[in-house]
Amino acid sequence: MVSPVSFGALRAFVEVGRQGSIKRAAHVLNVTPGAVSQQIRTLEARFDVTLLERGNRSIKLSPDGLRLFGKIAPGFEQIDSAVALFGDRRTRPLVITTTPSFAACWLTPRLSRFTTRHPEIEVQIGTSAQLVDMANGMADIAIRHGSGKYPGLDSKPLFRPRLIVVASPEILVNGPPASPADCLRYPLLQDRDRADWSFWLDAHGVAPTRNATKGPGYADDALLIQAAIAGQGLAVVRDIYAANALKAGSLALAIDAPVDLSAGYFAVVRPDKARRPGSAAFMQWLLNEAREQ
Repeated sequence: MVSPVSFGALRAFVEVGRQGSIKRAAHVLNVTPGAVSQQIRTLEARFDVTLLERGNRSIKLSPDGLRLFGKIAPGFEQIDSAVALFGDRRTRPLVITTTPSFAACWLTPRLSRFTTRHPEIEVQIGTSAQLVDMANGMADIAIRHGSGKYPGLDSKPLFRPRLIVVASPEILVNGPPASPADCLRYPLLQDRDRADWSFWLDAHGVAPTRNATKGPGYADDALLIQAAIAGQGLAVVRDIYAANALKAGSLALAIDAPVDLSAGYFAVVRPDKARRPGSAAFMQWLLNEAREQ
């Protein structure tokens, strides 16, 4: 006879999937991280699969883990909702997912304003370059860059960024570029796809040369901005990411020639979660912050 699967182990696994961390899952479940790890190992032994891919300082669900999470997480969502109807005040953190650049450059510097206003709501920020599956309950709210069309999800527009050229003031001490084409005389910092400089130059009628794709490449705008602050060269970045560094004076606008982008940033939530107090409060706060920036 096959022994039944522990409900507690499944609950621990789902919370690890939601939080992206054994330590944070343990905090939510009010147990020790060791207890959560043991529950996961029990499941892995029971199913003879690896559910978590463990790195030096991070974990993520394995392909088998993602499949299991997708099947059982909706059930735990329903259980949590049912329990809440009877006045259980214990709440898990509100999980927000977005890109590393958006979290580092825009969301995190503002988050204290939300937590000051809503100290009763615990927020957990997760970052990923990949889209998180909202249907499986891996996040409560996502901030996404795109067209705003996400089937089955409610989306609210936040803003549409522009591409700007920035540099350390030291790079520009002998004078900024006189024209968009003049930027090609400077060291250029590249995005991950080495495409933004070519796009920006083309928008200004400048035929990109080989120099437009040369230079060190960085995975996201947050790293590009740090490289620019360090004086490594000119960088094309989204204006919302550079705003704080420009205000602080650690970056300067190299040339006043922004380029509008067709895609925007949207706050995305599942319709059934949009009505929950925590989600509703965070969504409204996001919209207010976007209007005031």
